[in-house]
Amino acid sequence: MHHLNYHHLYYFYLVAREGSIAKAAQLLHVTPQTVSGQLSTFENQLGYLLFDRINKRLYLNTKGKMCYQYASEIFHKGNQLAEILNNRDEVSTKEFVIGITNGIPKVLFYDFVHETMRRFDNVKYVIREDSFDGLLKELAINAIDFIVADRGVAPGTQINANSYFLGESSLSFFAKHPLSEHQHFPECLNAMPLLMQGSASGIRHSLTSWLETEQLYPKTVAEFDDTALLKLFGSENFGVFCAPSAISNHVEEQYGVHCIGNASTLKERYYAITGKSRADYTICEAIVGAARQILDP
Repeated sequence: MHHLNYHHLYYFYLVAREGSIAKAAQLLHVTPQTVSGQLSTFENQLGYLLFDRINKRLYLNTKGKMCYQYASEIFHKGNQLAEILNNRDEVSTKEFVIGITNGIPKVLFYDFVHETMRRFDNVKYVIREDSFDGLLKELAINAIDFIVADRGVAPGTQINANSYFLGESSLSFFAKHPLSEHQHFPECLNAMPLLMQGSASGIRHSLTSWLETEQLYPKTVAEFDDTALLKLFGSENFGVFCAPSAISNHVEEQYGVHCIGNASTLKERYYAITGKSRADYTICEAIVGAARQILDP
């Protein structure tokens, strides 16, 4: 196949997005048979199937998922182009897509980016939250410009990207009630109920190792991928939890908890990741500079 038929690609895109041929046919104002025929023609031209057909239902296979990712980007850009060309003021609005991994505290992310967003106010910002691997896949197909994460891209990774170390913060522990005069940190953590970050968090392994090194044995009562949800449960006295010391004041004020101690040797590191092909490096450099100022002790 030398040329991609975008008419067929659009039929495929709508079927994948809507989850059925019938729904896609309604949007296209054609019969389901027409959509089915166009989809079959497209798959024949490609030389492989894009859907697994199970019990009369369609499920995207591996090739189909990849095709859908690219199709989404293509038609999204097409819609953007139409908006720009139809804009009577002829002022184009750039879009800058920022990904944030699940474990990054939202208030810290806000501190990293809000000044840049105000400075470059002619840009439309799209903020997406996902797992580290999920965001890297989006970066690989140029669907994301910039990622804030708790880890960098591993050496040897087959992704055309740049990693920037932003800085690090020690971790503090918080509880609903302050320690009594007979309690001392970190020994007080023994047998305390602990709210733990989920396995996807970059701090999870470091926190577990630190507890083992300090010979501390709290009782883990729950694990959370969402750090805001973790703090909410902590505010309701379900257990003690840790968060970056850089946002200690915010955590105490926002959640009504008390900092009971700081683990100076326990660090959480932060990185920015950018694609090499299309990112606006002026905005990237502004965010990186702001983040490094915040994290610089």
